[in-house]
Amino acid sequence: MAVPGSLRRQPANRGLVSHCTHHHIVVFLLTFFSYSLLHASRKTFSNVKVSISSQWTPSCLNSTAPNLRPYELWNSSHLFANAEEATLFLGTLDTIFLFSYAVGLFVSGIVGDRLNLRWVLSFGMCSSALVVFSFGTLTEWLHFYNKWFYCCLWVVNGLLQSTGWPCVVAVMGNWFGKAGRGFVFGLWSACASVGNILGAFLASCVLKYGYEYAFLVTASVQFAGGVIVFFGLLTSPKEVGLPELGADEDEAIVEEDANRPLMGNDDVDDDDQNYSIQASDNDNQPKAIGFFQACCLPGVVLYSLAYACLKLVNYSFFFWLPFYLSSNFGWKEAEADQLSIWYDVGGIIGGTIQGLISDVLQKRAPVLAVSLLFAVGSLFGYSQSEYLFCTKAVFLSLSGFFVGGPSNMISSAISADLGRQDLVKGSSEALATVTGIVDGTGSIGAAVGQYLVSLIQENLGWMWVFYFFILMTSSTILFISPLIVREIRLLLHEQRLRMLAE
Repeated sequence: MAVPGSLRRQPANRGLVSHCTHHHIVVFLLTFFSYSLLHASRKTFSNVKVSISSQWTPSCLNSTAPNLRPYELWNSSHLFANAEEATLFLGTLDTIFLFSYAVGLFVSGIVGDRLNLRWVLSFGMCSSALVVFSFGTLTEWLHFYNKWFYCCLWVVNGLLQSTGWPCVVAVMGNWFGKAGRGFVFGLWSACASVGNILGAFLASCVLKYGYEYAFLVTASVQFAGGVIVFFGLLTSPKEVGLPELGADEDEAIVEEDANRPLMGNDDVDDDDQNYSIQASDNDNQPKAIGFFQACCLPGVVLYSLAYACLKLVNYSFFFWLPFYLSSNFGWKEAEADQLSIWYDVGGIIGGTIQGLISDVLQKRAPVLAVSLLFAVGSLFGYSQSEYLFCTKAVFLSLSGFFVGGPSNMISSAISADLGRQDLVKGSSEALATVTGIVDGTGSIGAAVGQYLVSLIQENLGWMWVFYFFILMTSSTILFISPLIVREIRLLLHEQRLRMLAE
């Protein structure tokens, strides 16, 4: 008995290796490091919160600050009467950034599908670097401190940084098909974690000279990266004469699998799958998909809602972990920055391994479900762990593995799957839009979460913050439960067919 074509499994990396050129490697590295630099500049703000809070409060409240006279001159920079008010404002800035970032993602995805992805990405990187420089360095050099000015700059920064993720995912989706996508995107999605590590390293190296130099270094490196992207990034294979995904007839079977996402409906007839939202077959240049059409694609809404819950947890660790370690345990800011790196290390390993497993199974949702179940246990264990550095590091790595891994998968490999479904096959003009919808919805959840974290911590304490994280992780499983059930049934059905075929 022959196994149906839809059930034939290709080796996870066969199609990938056979089509890999030096152009693929360059695209992988350029998109990887471009988003890493964007994340590094965000991480800088997270890592210097204690220093900024000290600068924005009167020096008489800071035990490490010298008592300088005259008082009015040396304390003219303070914006708040005490550290609590400064901390609340820092949380407000996080929320402002994420809300503007979320709005920008919905817009940037649409813009990215209609303009040159290289131009959009390069513009976002260079202009965001200038804003970060103005926020953290220029204001300190000029001794200009104003809450409304900080808020406006951070709104603009969120809008500019939103150009990054939809563009890099779309470029990667143009170059890499479904064959091995889970592993490739799992490894590639470590760019955010590498950016966090890079940002923490750069900030810790120059923090002793003043927090303004942390912003100066990361902004300068990011601007240089934007220039390199403008002159060096190839957005699709056709720019160098290579066939686009699905265009190579000699690899029909592999390419059929490579362009059929894991989200596809196996029960739909082949005749129905010839329908294309973006364009008819006789169009040479397909039109970009509409926003509401992208929302109606199977799985987009469910994964967007799930990612809203999961990104809330992931970004809470991103924004608040160094501050939590410094304020709750009295650790030095540099030590807290070093420990926070272990969360990102766990995320890198988790995203890569879980992506590889999902390639082997050719299903994403069950892998996510298992990881998120373990995430609940790791979050509880971390909240109960001892103050020892090594103990915290172990549980923090586990939390990164089981929380950061699924977060990387949804925002990269699964977003690429969703953007290259059969309803939009033959075109890549849905990739940036779908990625913007998923990541934008996730950023809305993360923005709300940053305010809730500061509110819960102030009224109930840090322990309840971790209980809140556990609730959000469980909600993620709930949202994708229909997809989990469906894909498990497909796995069991495929297994029965293989047993009959033998």
